[in-house]
Formats: sequence, C-alpha cells, structure tokens
Amino acid sequence: MSDLKIRTMEEFAAVSGISRPTLSKYFNDPASVRKSTRARIEAAIERFGYRPNIYALNQNRKQTRNIGILVPYLADPFFAEMARHVEAVVIAAGYRPILLSSHGDPAQELENLDSLRDIRPAGVLLAPLGRRSDAERVRAFCEEVTTVLFDCSVEGAGEAFVGSDNDQSVGLIVDRLCDTGEPPAFFEMRDPSNPNALKRREAYARAMTRRGLEPMYVRAEGTGWDFEEIGFRGGLEAIARRRLPTDTVLCSNDRLAIGFLAAAYEKGLRVGRGPGCALRVAGHDDHPFARYTCPRLTTVAQDYEAIARKSAETLLSLIRDDSRAASREVALFGGRLVERASA
Repeated sequence: MSDLKIRTMEEFAAVSGISRPTLSKYFNDPASVRKSTRARIEAAIERFGYRPNIYALNQNRKQTRNIGILVPYLADPFFAEMARHVEAVVIAAGYRPILLSSHGDPAQELENLDSLRDIRPAGVLLAPLGRRSDAERVRAFCEEVTTVLFDCSVEGAGEAFVGSDNDQSVGLIVDRLCDTGEPPAFFEMRDPSNPNALKRREAYARAMTRRGLEPMYVRAEGTGWDFEEIGFRGGLEAIARRRLPTDTVLCSNDRLAIGFLAAAYEKGLRVGRGPGCALRVAGHDDHPFARYTCPRLTTVAQDYEAIARKSAETLLSLIRDDSRAASREVALFGGRLVERASA
C-alpha cells in the first residue's frame, strides 16, 4: 500500500489515471462500469488505500437517503426519547437518520446546520434551541433544505411545526391542582432559553385568571440546560426565604421539579397528599425519571410518540412529493394528566 495520503476523489482520480466521473459511477454502483475498468479501480483502491466519503458522494445525487435530526441537548432524556421515536419512523421508511446535538450551544447549532448542508439530506427534522437560536440563520437553512421543526418553533422557519398544546396541558393540571387543594404557584427559571417555558408561563396565567385567581410566580436564577441543579438551588432559596405563597408548586418542567423535590427533602419538608405533607409538587412533560422520584411526580405527559411520528411523517410526505408546503402547517398535541403521589 502506498504511503501517499489520498483525501478526495479528485486526488484519487489524478493518481489512478481514472476519470472522476467514472470513479463516481463506480462508487455509486460498481456493476455500472466495465469489468476491466472495475478491476483497475479496485487495484488502485488497494494500492492507495483510498476510501470514499459517503457523504461527499451523496452531494452528487439529486436526493440522498439521509435525514438529519438535530436536537438541542441529547443528554436530556426528553430529547433522547423523541429522537428514538423519530429514528424508528425514518428507518422504517428506508432512510438513514443522522442524529446531531447542539449541546445547548448556539454556535454548535449553527455548525450542525452547516454539517447537514454538506451531506445534502433529503430533509431535516429540527428541534432548535429556541430563544438562543440565530433565527435568521435557521430560517435561511430552512429555505435551502426541506425542514420540519418539532418541540420548539422559530417564527417563519420550516415547512411545518409539530409540538405540544401548552394551553391545553397546563390548563389541565392547573384545574386539577385547584380542584384538589390550594391553587399552585408557578416555579420557573427567570430567563429560560426554550420558548415552551414562556408559553407555559402564559398558559398558567390564563388558567389562573379563568378561575378568578391571581397568578403567583416563584423564579429561580440560572441559565442553560442544567435544570435539576437550577431547580434544586432555586427551591432551597425559595423555601429558606419563605417565598412560597402557597403549599402547591407547579414546575415549568419535570427536570426543575426533580430539583425542587430534592430541595424540599433537604429542608425536611414532606411532599405529597394527606396528613403530614407540607407541600404538593407537580411538573410537566412526564420525563422518563418522573415515575421514579420520591415521591413519584404528578405531571402532564406529552405524547412523545405522536409528536415524533407526525413530525417524521410530515417530512417524509414532503420528500416523497418533492414539494414545498403552500403554507406552514402547525400541529399541536394535547397532554395527559398523570397523577402520582407528589400532588
């Protein structure tokens, strides 16, 4: 094998003496070239140790079988679960899912979008960071690549958006908490990155106002995606400084609620229903760990599978029709109340 490093098909064409179009034809389908040419190519591959970049090859095709899936934070079990369901639909349809995470970093999100451009995907399923996203760059990407957004929307971006009906889900749990005890205060991050948090804040205010009640807010300091730590520290401060205006706390998401439960335990407050309990705590999302907290967390379950399936099927339909949507489709799925021991 030659010590010469061959990085591109152009370099391989130069050293092998075989034209670039012939090489491209061979790597797309070896049987499409003459037997003698195939033998020359394979001998050159053996000599120079060249291996083509499959993604670069796809750039020469009108449409690849790649579908990009970009999530904001793959370490979050919510997005891991969503990605699992999306991948299953994509694979069943005969496409190759390519999963990327932005790790909560706007610069990484843009780098991931550039990487997806390079592989010329048939389409992309995008869950953007949200308020920290570069909205103009996201919209520009969606103009170039058929894209369906899920979980979090960016105004004017993508052929469709699929997510949760926060008004329905938050209203559902506010009503239940009010019917079974004191009205809830809303525990949230002061400056959340994800627009869903703001939508839930607004939905909470509407649900309380509808019942003739004044909204109550308890806000935790902190930014980023370390929600359990933010919930824990914010919960400790709220309890220590007696900032809770009620014995019922509705957390903006389950990860904040998990942190708040730990804070209540550390402060010696029993969470749950019935005699001896000082607080009721509820969340939103039905995080995979919500059923294993102590006590087990009352929450609203997002329909992971329905959101993932609708997102993927919408994108696949656009790809099959080789078309762009006449108008941006929006599909929102309601939540399901999950009552456990915490409230």
